[in-house]
Amino acid sequence: MKRTKISALLQMIPQGQMVNLKGWVRSFRNNQFVALNDGSTLHNFQVVLNMKAVGEGMLKRITSGACISVTGSLLASQGKGQSAEVMAKEIEVLGDCDPEKYPLQLKNRPSLEYLREIAHLRFRTNTFGAVFRVRNTLAYAVHQFFNEKGFVYLNTPVITASDAEGAGEMFRVTTLNIKNPPLNENGEIDFREDFFGRSTNLTVSGQLEGELGAMALSEIYTFGPTFRAENSNTTRHLAEFWMIEPEMAFYDLNDNMDIAEEMLKYVIKYALEKNNHDIDFLAKRAEEEEKQKPQQERAEMGLLEKLKFSVEHDFARITYTEAIEILRNCNHNKKKKFQYLVDSWGIDLQSEHERYLVEKHFKKPVILTDYPKAIKAFYMRQNDDEKTVRAMDILFPGIGEIVGGSQREERLEKLEQRMRECNLPIQELNWYLDTRRFGGCPHAGFGLGFERLVQFVTGMGNIRDVIPFPRTPKNAEF
Repeated sequence: MKRTKISALLQMIPQGQMVNLKGWVRSFRNNQFVALNDGSTLHNFQVVLNMKAVGEGMLKRITSGACISVTGSLLASQGKGQSAEVMAKEIEVLGDCDPEKYPLQLKNRPSLEYLREIAHLRFRTNTFGAVFRVRNTLAYAVHQFFNEKGFVYLNTPVITASDAEGAGEMFRVTTLNIKNPPLNENGEIDFREDFFGRSTNLTVSGQLEGELGAMALSEIYTFGPTFRAENSNTTRHLAEFWMIEPEMAFYDLNDNMDIAEEMLKYVIKYALEKNNHDIDFLAKRAEEEEKQKPQQERAEMGLLEKLKFSVEHDFARITYTEAIEILRNCNHNKKKKFQYLVDSWGIDLQSEHERYLVEKHFKKPVILTDYPKAIKAFYMRQNDDEKTVRAMDILFPGIGEIVGGSQREERLEKLEQRMRECNLPIQELNWYLDTRRFGGCPHAGFGLGFERLVQFVTGMGNIRDVIPFPRTPKNAEF
């Protein structure tokens, strides 16, 4: 028989019809009741065995972690907690599992740290099954949102000779012999002998290439992996992560903020609707985790409340200058509770400052605009005050910055002047400047770190738990 997913079985009216389901055994009790899960849903499905029909040899093979195929009749369940069950007629073990060696035992609830060490198996737990189903839904919702808006999905290069905004240390891509590389007349590595004939690296952002597409297609977006070779062992950083980067011709900063806010609300609402069981489960898990923290460190809102609040309320919008005044005059700063005290205009805000604005002051997502030019990238449009740029960051509770964007500088002279100030190689970026030389126009865009979005929606405290195989310093397993 053709297999029916457990998610579909749960929607069927049990009338004794024959069905086939396949999955992994979560538990087996009384030599009769099997809890089976196939990953299509958070919920296990109960299979009832007839011990005489199955045989003792087969019973011994039905252990936690084993993969089985069951054919039987779908009946209304007499037990609590489920509306239907399958009375098995035929059972086949597709893959045995030694219960003495299987590292995911129900009686021992493994820690998240331990599960990161066995990331190839952690998908089988309720927590990570829920996280990655939500991640899948969010990715689908992102594509659906931009498709409905008429954006073109553009694939920007993973291997590039550009460092974008100088956003971070880069991973070099080379085929040269690292033990004996060719050298030029100055004794430096001669990248002319390399595969691409020049020095190349993994991308830190697809933005610059995305702007090229927007200058012809009007609205584009990228959604792909990016890489930062930064030695950051934190709960918010990864060496490999996914970025969503739309670029829009004819948009100013306000248009940019509007569509970023609309997109975030759209994808969060979509996940709440499509993954309600998974998010309910993760909300209970987050609540238990909060109880382990000191009272003063606990979040004021639960996960579900936080998600619904973000969808239902407009984001606060303030300038960087206004934010500095709020932070400088707040009791938290006056009582020196910030690790980095706020004492002057022009500082780069830290995560603790961003979270204070969101979680304590406004108690909702915040969009900060008009940052000092000195702490922002070269391509951001300069304001008339010549001190600030048309930048915008979106700050979320529990996360801090989740989106960074700006209106881009479309004036060639201003852009070249800023590049000289930043000691950037104008000649090497001639291809980028051509978009200003030949039919330039006002345009804007932003970058959304996808893992931070998944972190926010799932309530997971560590970013390493929302990507299947985290890449971090000294860690590249699998």
